[in-house]
Amino acid sequence: MRNRMLTLLICLGIGLFLAGSAVPAGRADFRWPEGKRAALTLTFDDARLSQVDVGLPILDTYGINATFYVNPDGVKERLDGWKRAVKNGHEIGNHTVTHPCTGNYSFSKDNALENMTLADIKREIVEANRILGELLGVKPASFAYPCCQMFVGRGRNVKTYVPMVAKMFLAARMGGDDAGNDPLVCDLSQLMAGGSDDATFEKVKPLIDQAAAEGR
Repeated sequence: MRNRMLTLLICLGIGLFLAGSAVPAGRADFRWPEGKRAALTLTFDDARLSQVDVGLPILDTYGINATFYVNPDGVKERLDGWKRAVKNGHEIGNHTVTHPCTGNYSFSKDNALENMTLADIKREIVEANRILGELLGVKPASFAYPCCQMFVGRGRNVKTYVPMVAKMFLAARMGGDDAGNDPLVCDLSQLMAGGSDDATFEKVKPLIDQAAAEGR
């Protein structure tokens, strides 16, 4: 099912976003270049083995480049595959070294954002950049917040690390949202994204249709 969904997404992206030329209603103040109606970005997190073994061959078959927000340990497990991904034009983004999330998730209770400082999360990001540079020869230009969470600390000591990320990267992605990004007002350091994990194509398609209709 995931293979079929990805194939359909790619076909829809080619047919809808590259061929369209109409300016969406209410968007006369903004025009996508070359008459395009909207933009579609496919992103994948965590350097999962299936991304190299299954996803990348499908993307390469259709000539579609995606962004992969990777953790270094996952890259090491399929290093040759990730090197091919870079060679074939896919973007490698930063997703920290250890993927810290809220301690409310059992997998992250010993690596909880609530117990971290801004200095801690900065080390995670800087070290991930360093390792990816050594492994793949890239310097990530974009970042994805692990678990879509953008804080460290707890209670009165909570701090956001969005400003730090904004200084280090051209763009940063959140996730799990049901709306696209308005190119006139979006914050590049807090880009929205529709989730597709375990989703059928029928569930994802309305989000794409909405983005096309609104020029997002």
